Amino acid sequence: MASQGGFSRKSLSLSNSSVAKKKSSSSENGGSDSVRKSLTASRPMGLTGERTVKRLRLSKALTIPEQTSIFEACQRMAARRVDALLLTDSNALLCGILTDKDIATRVIACELNLEETPVSKVMTRNPVFVLSDTLAVEALQKMVQGKFRHLPVVENGEVVALLDIAKCLYDAIARMERAAEKGKAIVAAVEGVEKNWGTPLSGQNTFIQTLWERMFRPSLLTIIEDNSKVVRVSPTETVLSVTKKMLESKVSCAVVTVENKPRGILTSKDILMRVVAQNLPPESTLMEKVMTPNPECATIDMPIVDALHIMHDGKFLHLPVVDKDGDIAAVIDVIHITHAAIATVGGTAGINNEAAGTMMQKFWDSAMALGSHEDDDETRSENSLKLASEGAETGRSLAFSSSSLLNTFAFKIQDRKGRMHRFICGRQ
Repeated sequence: MASQGGFSRKSLSLSNSSVAKKKSSSSENGGSDSVRKSLTASRPMGLTGERTVKRLRLSKALTIPEQTSIFEACQRMAARRVDALLLTDSNALLCGILTDKDIATRVIACELNLEETPVSKVMTRNPVFVLSDTLAVEALQKMVQGKFRHLPVVENGEVVALLDIAKCLYDAIARMERAAEKGKAIVAAVEGVEKNWGTPLSGQNTFIQTLWERMFRPSLLTIIEDNSKVVRVSPTETVLSVTKKMLESKVSCAVVTVENKPRGILTSKDILMRVVAQNLPPESTLMEKVMTPNPECATIDMPIVDALHIMHDGKFLHLPVVDKDGDIAAVIDVIHITHAAIATVGGTAGINNEAAGTMMQKFWDSAMALGSHEDDDETRSENSLKLASEGAETGRSLAFSSSSLLNTFAFKIQDRKGRMHRFICGRQ
């Protein structure tokens, strides 16, 4: 299924610097003038061990002048196969962001002339951004709270990258899945350490497993609202009429249905790549000509994590959900899932902003604290690992041959004095 943006899942090695706090808005990544003026600000490096934005999996940013025509901007985006670009002013400073959703709802739906209209007329001005040494948790939380996928990253006054929350979410899910799979072995190992240290240490692992189970194991039915907005259209409707419906409903995709059964899907990125970039007239181009036919769908009783895997493996960001009769019930995306999962953990769909912020903080903190295989490889000896602590009577050396490491995994525990202890366990 050729729909919105694709991603590959892999482990990350994360470390952090210091943090600077900036105001954000709930628009499609909208910011303030005061935020933009801080582009050239510099910050001292923070404590080692903190995880910063620069250690996340970033994408190279596509940047063009704000006076560029919309048509040229779309051609550049299509050539790079990206769904967002950044705009700069006459001083080469970041001044705006343009996404595929903007093109669908602010350009096509409003019937603007693509060749005569500059991007500055439709871009989101003064987008929220972060510095490269901003705490990763702060950046990710800012994106979820602001409900936008893309976040510019600035270093020494220049835009250096673009952060996509979908990639970060997939990485976090992969990390938490590994932790959940290894949970029993970790608990067993920790119990052995507790006997020597006399201190319970399994709380963090229990928290991670509980968080994982409550956020991503429930079915999609638990996060789909009764009044879920789905733009249902027929195969013979024009792209122009469909974009107007998308604008009215404030969504970024439409589902082509026949007798309420999904027969196709068209996303804002499809409109960019298949209509605008191909110079097709939206007012006469029919949905059946440019939609993705027979889209892969989830069922309402499918676990949330399985739906995320479908989206990741299929390399798209929108997933239609059908009920037991095969009728379209909803369309979910990454931001929707993240918000809904956090609300589920909070125990109520009406979770307040403060509680949601706390839950987001715990989620990202837990996922990143799990580390990665890269982290383990940096400090792991090929032949042995020494386990020692001031609280233990003696240090213990655990010997492994090179071949046996293929059947082992490493994990880390932080004691009450803030020291990190690394362990290796064998698989059964």
